[in-house]
Amino acid sequence: MPPKITNPFTWQQAELLMQPAFIRVVDNIRKGLDASTWKGTYQDVLIWPASTTDEIKALVTRLLQEMETATVEKTEEIRATLADLPMPHPGYHLLLQRQQHQVSIDLWEICYQVCFIDYTAANAGANIDPSLIDDAGEVDWQRLEDKTRDLVSQVFANLPGDDSR
Repeated sequence: MPPKITNPFTWQQAELLMQPAFIRVVDNIRKGLDASTWKGTYQDVLIWPASTTDEIKALVTRLLQEMETATVEKTEEIRATLADLPMPHPGYHLLLQRQQHQVSIDLWEICYQVCFIDYTAANAGANIDPSLIDDAGEVDWQRLEDKTRDLVSQVFANLPGDDSR
């Protein structure tokens, strides 16, 4: 789940870091795949709040599809209904495959781990890692690269049955 950020200054820092961090995550994964026996494919996914039932997911999906061709009046009615329902947020996963093993990795979760201190999906709050921003308030590119490389290396090191370590 995305980190919960309530401080406007933290938002500004997150906006500064998230895109470059995501690019570094994808590039380091590419490098990891090049040196690995794993094959990877990327997938756009919808991430639902944990308590969302399959029935609610199906209802929201159906309403969103109906909205694409609905009249203006019907669109407003659908929006009002959707306002009271849980909504998914977009995610981006890497599906890794090797022999009988298959692993799905949430790329945004890795990105959040790069950008925030001690980030976990269960942690409600989020604090930017200040070491990723230099004294001038800009991205510290070397520190960002080092932290990203270390986190992506951990992902590959923890893959099941990986004898390429």
